[in-house]
Amino acid sequence: MRVVSTRVVYENRWMRVHEDRTEREDGTPGLYGWAEKSPSALIVPIQDDHVWLIEQYRHPVRARFWEFPQGAFEDGDVAPEALARQELREETGLRAGAMEHLGRLHFAYGLTDQAVDVFRATGLEPGEQALEATEADLVVRRFPVDEVDAMVRENVIRDAASVAAWHLARVR
Repeated sequence: MRVVSTRVVYENRWMRVHEDRTEREDGTPGLYGWAEKSPSALIVPIQDDHVWLIEQYRHPVRARFWEFPQGAFEDGDVAPEALARQELREETGLRAGAMEHLGRLHFAYGLTDQAVDVFRATGLEPGEQALEATEADLVVRRFPVDEVDAMVRENVIRDAASVAAWHLARVR
């Protein structure tokens, strides 16, 4: 498929929405909309057979869900591990002695170019959270590993990136 033209149809500090006019191999024209978003990091904080999850409201689906700490850098580029450490500290207050990169995934590559680097955080030390105003209702809780397995199995954790990250963390 060839992009014939592209234009930005919406933009804010977190995303840019593109509309691409395309042409397929057979000459058939097409239209493709997609969102450009900054790379992100997701952290699986695990220690002593326990894992920290956060619960927060997700506006597009109008509900609260448990997930792993995660986020994207809004201003400029930052190394994936630095972003992971920052998100972990801000959302949970935890500081990691070690961060192991488990892989790079894509959230929904049919809709967005946003990638997520997945890290396992260990050697955890408590500290103060630094929540943004939009995260004021964020809940942090420590769960036994077996309970997180059950939450994934029973579809309590529905964030696809968190489920995939948990799999990466458990198979290594």
